[in-house]
Amino acid sequence: MAAAILTPRAAALERIKALVLDTLPSPESKRAYGQALDDFFRWCGAEVVDGFTKATVNAYRVDLEARRLSSSTINQRLCAIRKLAIQAADNGFMPPEQASAISRVKGTKQAGIRTGQWLTREQSERLISMPNPATLKGARDRALLAVLIGCGLRRRESTTLSVEHIQLRDARWVIVDLIGKGARVRTVPMPGWTKHAVDAWMAGSGISSGLVFRSMHKSRRVTGKSMTARSIFQIVNDAGTRIGVPNLAPHDLRRTFAKLAHKGRVALEQIQLSLGHASVTTTERYLGVRQDLTDAPCDHLGLTIEVPR
Repeated sequence: MAAAILTPRAAALERIKALVLDTLPSPESKRAYGQALDDFFRWCGAEVVDGFTKATVNAYRVDLEARRLSSSTINQRLCAIRKLAIQAADNGFMPPEQASAISRVKGTKQAGIRTGQWLTREQSERLISMPNPATLKGARDRALLAVLIGCGLRRRESTTLSVEHIQLRDARWVIVDLIGKGARVRTVPMPGWTKHAVDAWMAGSGISSGLVFRSMHKSRRVTGKSMTARSIFQIVNDAGTRIGVPNLAPHDLRRTFAKLAHKGRVALEQIQLSLGHASVTTTERYLGVRQDLTDAPCDHLGLTIEVPR
């Protein structure tokens, strides 16, 4: 095991990484943990270390802190290494007691809570109106931004959103049976201006079933493939820069949904239901909450979006 980590042979490293990555459910987690382990392997190759031990991992943590990385980044990388040790022991690469010692390496404490960023109501309106709906790409991007802010969807959820998800319930349009993080299923109400933006994109692209948001060729032809998480990030980031909000990320739009709904005096548990947070089940059971589709969080965002006629 130590030899595999300490040597630069790509095949051996990929085999070790696979032990961890195969246990992860989402592409984002696989990517993040893969990058974390690659960084650890590179560090081991550049330093004089005595195998894959608790002392080695502690020294690596000190190096991460010296690089002034954030607490969340350091802790994520250490988590990947702990998983590596556990999988290594389970597959006979190292003694269980050695893996147990590595798993006890402490992470770094996070001072305070990172609040991230979110948009004001005026900034949200400008962002959604930024793409030109007269072009096919503009119609798609406008619909995408409207869904991210209007429904609070995660980036990955928007890539799998299908026409069949969008249905009428209690005389309003909703996204039904959306499978989110942790395979949790939820229903998300959709504001009228988001539905209009989605309809405009679907009409222009000829989409009537299957994936809603699809990639496009450079010739602006729509493909049958889903948009990638990276392309969605780029659309949001570019639009944010154009309205004077640099470094805007898709999750900031999800946060914007929650902030605007909360300012609109929506009950916190209703916002949690729309967002599909892990604590929703506990909240429903503790408070006896039932989702209100007639007075939903998206109805209180306070946005005024021009609907093309």
